[in-house]
Amino acid sequence: MQLTALSPYNPKLDLSDVIVYDSTLRDGEQTPGMAFTNEQKVEIAIKLDEIRVPQIEAGFAAVSENEMKAIKEVSSLGLKADILSLCRLTKADIDACAEAEVDMVLLFIATSDIHLKYKFKKPREFILEKVAESIDYCRERGLKASLSAEDSTRTDLDFLLQVFHTAERSGAVRLGITDTVGCASPEAMTHIVSHICANVRTPVSLHLHNDFGLVLANAIAGIKAGAKAVTTTVNGIGERAGNLPLEQFVPTMKYIYSCDLGIDCSKMTELCDLVANYTRLPRPMNQPLVGPNVFSHESGIHVAAILECPLTYESIPPEAVGNKRHILMGKHTGINYVRKRVDELGKKATEEQLNNILSQVKRLGEKKGRVSEDEFKQIVTMTLSG
Repeated sequence: MQLTALSPYNPKLDLSDVIVYDSTLRDGEQTPGMAFTNEQKVEIAIKLDEIRVPQIEAGFAAVSENEMKAIKEVSSLGLKADILSLCRLTKADIDACAEAEVDMVLLFIATSDIHLKYKFKKPREFILEKVAESIDYCRERGLKASLSAEDSTRTDLDFLLQVFHTAERSGAVRLGITDTVGCASPEAMTHIVSHICANVRTPVSLHLHNDFGLVLANAIAGIKAGAKAVTTTVNGIGERAGNLPLEQFVPTMKYIYSCDLGIDCSKMTELCDLVANYTRLPRPMNQPLVGPNVFSHESGIHVAAILECPLTYESIPPEAVGNKRHILMGKHTGINYVRKRVDELGKKATEEQLNNILSQVKRLGEKKGRVSEDEFKQIVTMTLSG
């Protein structure tokens, strides 16, 4: 199927150099009550690598000895993806990352006044000193370091830039803007990212949360404003309302903005099922793109059109994201689909019989929601034999 039915007003963005670094195994695992086994981490990492996610944040090496071993095991798989670990600004954390043999350390420290006052109880100078010391130590250990400012979107913009300039001078390879409590609007994201990108030479990344349901809009706003890397998680799992869903961001960039990030979208549903199974968090039926309902049709008007041309009610084919099309029977079923299904069963029916079958399908659909294949066959058999 040709994808010619997307809105002609969608802009085409030249953002193919944007890097996705997936944090399912780290921030995703910080979902309340969630913990992957080492074997599950390995399996998910392999799946992420198979679909060509370029960077995988495999965990937080300093959390425990077992966590460090799990990250090291992922690092030893020989994946094409770079392996990353979260890291506080301490020598012990950096040493744990070195032992885990990661490709990049994701240093983070809070920079907002609210964190400085209530968490650190330290002046701003404390942050600047820790940033410089930690990146210097990463360099001593032979580690590439990214520096993220936790709670960036509530940080004084001049101080945020001061933090990033300190990190840049110390040799950071990436500077991270984070919307830690998911409170920024797309306009705020555009303003912050634009200002930072205009005043630094180092690539800027985004780590966004979904507390207000704005995470996808904020990600798009941020990369349009100049960010070159973005954190995702499968199924959008993560603390509180979660993070930017991989399965939404990548297809949106590809099919809405004509910007292929090099990640295979056709295995997204399979990947989402795998992670949902291990997290024991059932996926919503109406989950965008990969949910069971997204390519399901029942309304007679819709089904009649779908049978002629799926693009009438589907902007992309379900196979593009590894999903499947389902034509359902129930209260809203129309005569055209009943006629088609009776023909497929190899049966002959008059118009009166077809209308009788349709009436029974609608009544049963009103009673129980959906009519199963076996129930439909039984209705057909009883109607045609009567």
